Amino acid sequence: MPSPFCDHAVTVVDLALPPRIRYPARGLATGWHTDTTTPPTAPPTAPADLLGRTRARILGHLAQPTSTTEPAQRLGVTPGTVSRHLGVLHRTGLVTRARHGHLVLYLRSPLGDRLLM
Repeated sequence: MPSPFCDHAVTVVDLALPPRIRYPARGLATGWHTDTTTPPTAPPTAPADLLGRTRARILGHLAQPTSTTEPAQRLGVTPGTVSRHLGVLHRTGLVTRARHGHLVLYLRSPLGDRLLM
């Protein structure tokens, strides 16, 4: 049986019990990891199925007013790609936008919030 508490295979012999072999569990690097500073990057399944994975991920990053640059950097895509997806999300009413100086800031709309629930 895999165990996160051993670093090599261990055989346990007890005549009253079935034989057991314990060995190091794989994937321990992520077993204890909890990061509360960044939101999850994987979108919920239903919005990703409906919108596509990239649009759902962009929508998930719009809890606060954001330009195209930040989601592009976080998701590893170009600002042009984010801009194109934001245009679609805006036309469908899932995000709102407002000009702030030379920037256009996008924010998830109440409809977008409900979609991600």
